[in-house]
Amino acid sequence: MMDLPCLRELSRPRGARLEIPVADVTESAAFYGRVFGWETRRDRDTERPAFVDPGADVSGTWVTRSAECDDDEVLFDLRVDDIEGTMARVWGHGGEVVEPPVLDAEGGQWIAAFRDPAGNLIGLYQDESRE
Repeated sequence: MMDLPCLRELSRPRGARLEIPVADVTESAAFYGRVFGWETRRDRDTERPAFVDPGADVSGTWVTRSAECDDDEVLFDLRVDDIEGTMARVWGHGGEVVEPPVLDAEGGQWIAAFRDPAGNLIGLYQDESRE
């Protein structure tokens, strides 16, 4: 019988590193900065424009794509503390509300979705009650 490591000994993922495809890096940096407060910087490895939110342990880069790009869509979800406030900022800064906040009966979380100005589909979820 093989010995398995104790769960406490296993490495747990920490934070998230994202690569977000965009047509206009400047526009996307402004949008995400206004909606989530992400700070823009240069990626130290690639010199590409990058972002970081140390409080949420999220970082990444914007990847320029051509208008002819026909990649499959990838949805990622970001956890937020105030889903309604976040969706208001999305709409107010040029994002498109795809699904307004609704309670996911199975998961017990509030969920929503939007498209950023580059057309990426982004999901949001909130663990706590909205009240």
